[in-house]
Amino acid sequence: MKNVMLWSKMKTAVSLLLIMMMVVLAACGVTTDTDKGTTNNNGQTEQGASASPSPEATPEPSEEASQTVYPYEVTDATGTVITFEKAPSAVVTLVPSETETIFAIGAGAQVVGVDEWSNYPEEAASIAKIGDMKTNIEAVAALNADLILASSSMNVDAITKLRELGLNVYASNPKTYDEVVAKVEEIGKIMNMQAGAAEVAKHMREVKDQVTSAVKDAEKKKVYLEFSPGWTVGSGEFLDELLTLAGGTNISAAQSGWFEVNGEEVITQNPQLIIYPDFGEEKSSIVAGIEARPGWDTIDAVKNNQLFAVTNDPLVRVGPRLADGLLELAKAIHPELVK
Repeated sequence: MKNVMLWSKMKTAVSLLLIMMMVVLAACGVTTDTDKGTTNNNGQTEQGASASPSPEATPEPSEEASQTVYPYEVTDATGTVITFEKAPSAVVTLVPSETETIFAIGAGAQVVGVDEWSNYPEEAASIAKIGDMKTNIEAVAALNADLILASSSMNVDAITKLRELGLNVYASNPKTYDEVVAKVEEIGKIMNMQAGAAEVAKHMREVKDQVTSAVKDAEKKKVYLEFSPGWTVGSGEFLDELLTLAGGTNISAAQSGWFEVNGEEVITQNPQLIIYPDFGEEKSSIVAGIEARPGWDTIDAVKNNQLFAVTNDPLVRVGPRLADGLLELAKAIHPELVK
């Protein structure tokens, strides 16, 4: 992750490209260290949230768990109806969120190809790579997968080309926390791994309930999010929803999607906290940019040193670790309430 400043700059540049795409696309995230410490409101360092169950351990199926009856028919986010005659035995994932999902439900052994950004769990590192944001269609086709998991927003061209080859592509595009949970359950049905998917979904719902119960009566603190230098997020995106669930108020919610920062507007809104991602840089380029902006030294969050780094990947990947991201956000905003 760190090849000192060169690697940090490369990651920041790639992150900016991803954020720009997220104006109309769903984010897939960049490499960060999930064990990085984060600074809480008391200035203390604590380990990053570890709310998610281990993706390496296949959950024990319960007797009550449903078994998928094949042929199984499902309609994906593109409106395409896909029929599975049996549980897929060879899976390719085109985005990290789907890699994390398939491992979390206990189907990692069936994964034969992943994208270059899939860095979690560790097992993904040894699996054949099929490209980064630009999918290598030939490489995917050569793997003879009977299921390809994709993002309907990130992989538009690849989905079309792979379907033209007669390959089964299931594309998703969840926009809320609950939609991510539903996606996990649907993939569990496709894979006939419903017990594992149910365990992950149960955990995600429990974390959401834990956080929302803890902060329901708390002050809704004004928060400014900057997840790439000069860019913030408004309403209609899952980061805005996560911030709200965590007991914060997004000062940029009047606009929708991802957009470039209006410095004067942020000064006017005067956030109490600023939250940004930890890219593993020696000096955060986001923090450096904030410190250099005219007038930002008058913002309460800056004056009171209320700038908090959070682990990037769990917050920008629409998979099981979104629960970790929600918990970490809540700890940053309300450390006295969320442990």
